[in-house]
Amino acid sequence: MRAVLFEQFGETPRIATVPDPAPPPHGAVIEVRATGVCHSDWHAWMGHDPDVRLPHVPGHEFAGLVREVGRDVRRFAAGERVTAPFVSACGACPECRRGDQQVCRDQTQPGFTHWGSFAQYVVIDHADVNLVRLPASLRFDAAASLGCRFVTAFRAVVDQGRVSPSQWLAVHGCGGVGLSAVMIGCAAGARVIAIDVDERQLDLARSLGAAVTVDAGTVGDVAGAVVEASGGGVDVSIDALGHPDTCANSIASLQRMGTHIQVGLLLAEQARPPLPMDRVIAYELRVVGSHGMQAHRYRPMLQLIESGRLRPERLLGRTITLEQSVEALATMESGSGPGVTVVTEF
Repeated sequence: MRAVLFEQFGETPRIATVPDPAPPPHGAVIEVRATGVCHSDWHAWMGHDPDVRLPHVPGHEFAGLVREVGRDVRRFAAGERVTAPFVSACGACPECRRGDQQVCRDQTQPGFTHWGSFAQYVVIDHADVNLVRLPASLRFDAAASLGCRFVTAFRAVVDQGRVSPSQWLAVHGCGGVGLSAVMIGCAAGARVIAIDVDERQLDLARSLGAAVTVDAGTVGDVAGAVVEASGGGVDVSIDALGHPDTCANSIASLQRMGTHIQVGLLLAEQARPPLPMDRVIAYELRVVGSHGMQAHRYRPMLQLIESGRLRPERLLGRTITLEQSVEALATMESGSGPGVTVVTEF
């Protein structure tokens, strides 16, 4: 198969021909029809993730067709349209047994623990636990964003944040996760404040329903601007970027007894940022993490998509070829333009 392969961290990947994968007994091989270019892929390429072993094929948010299943797979068959969470759960550990597969202690992750979806085929472990059937009406390019960005935002807003109508929701960082959170928050009836340094992303956030936007590149006190706009602080605030400044601003944006949700990855030297714990204590704030979403929780999200209340295709930016994904990955830190970049030609 053709795949994007890198052999040294931070060095330009290349298009290579590598052996086609075979499914493990409990797993499946998926023919990739679309895969998103995500900031987490950039972190993997830079060597920030300890699970990545060289040489490596990145990519973790995809949609496609089941090509082949292992002998122990019972719920899926070749030809079905599927996607999967970026966490492939084992299905057997205590967390999995209680339904919390997103924090499985024996998880695998395509694009991190093993080769990913910047390729014609990708392997998903424990297919019966992790694969999700796609509605026929949902295009592969739109579905590719579900496995990471959209489902991460859905769990953060709906399950962790418990956002309800008329509440204020702040979203710090309007990349793929952040814009997904804006869309989902608006669908939940929240009043959304979107924060970013890129006016193009803020324009897109407004088009998705954000009631207020804050340009963090021109406003000196971001948290103060959010507090003022919301009349005293927001109920829920999400750091969708993953940076010490956005994390601290998110916490400082909250009203008393509000909830901060950390979604964006803080890695390498930023992994342990200083936090305003005096504010956390005095305001009795909730500080929680959010790590993807379980396959069994896709159903309510897909129902909202089928009803038209959520439209992930509105987040699409560029569609590119596998060859173009090399440059897209390498230049991700300098900005890739508004919307989600998706590889659709392999």
